[in-house]
Amino acid sequence: MIKKQRKTKETDISLELEIYGSGNSDIDTGIGFFDHMLTAFAKHSLIDIKLYCKGDLHIDDHHSVEDCGIVLGQAIKEALYPLGSVERYGNAVVVMDEAAVECALDLSNRPFLVYESQMNPKIGNFDSELVEEFFRALAMNSGITLHIIKQRGINSHHIAEATFKAFAVAFRRAVAKNDKIGIPSTKGVL
Repeated sequence: MIKKQRKTKETDISLELEIYGSGNSDIDTGIGFFDHMLTAFAKHSLIDIKLYCKGDLHIDDHHSVEDCGIVLGQAIKEALYPLGSVERYGNAVVVMDEAAVECALDLSNRPFLVYESQMNPKIGNFDSELVEEFFRALAMNSGITLHIIKQRGINSHHIAEATFKAFAVAFRRAVAKNDKIGIPSTKGVL
């Protein structure tokens, strides 16, 4: 179990994360749609997440979403590295009605984000550009090379949800235990 606290002038975040959990979550960021996305991520990744964020929502959701990505990324990095006896690579295409989103990732300890997706500017009151901000913060702080590509879709809620679920499934596959692999790199360390 990894526990993280992060307090700034913009957000106050507490996190408990168990990579090899059962998909349980208790999430309250004050942003309903974002809570829904993180709950879907926990469920489909089988990660247990307790995440509470009190942010400056009177300004907008940006700081809360980005800072949650930072804290989740830091906790994932702490839980995974040095990496060993896992698959390392994961990919998934998740469909939700008309939307299909692909996620491929490498637990390389070399952070990178490729994000090719467009949505309507708003999903209810949520700024859809914050989906990319979240994944950028998570990738940069976790050491994950992350590619997210929208294959098709019109409904922004469906696209965003397929994005979080595709990441969840790809991540679950990448962290799958495999003792035959040992350190999953010819360099001998990740």
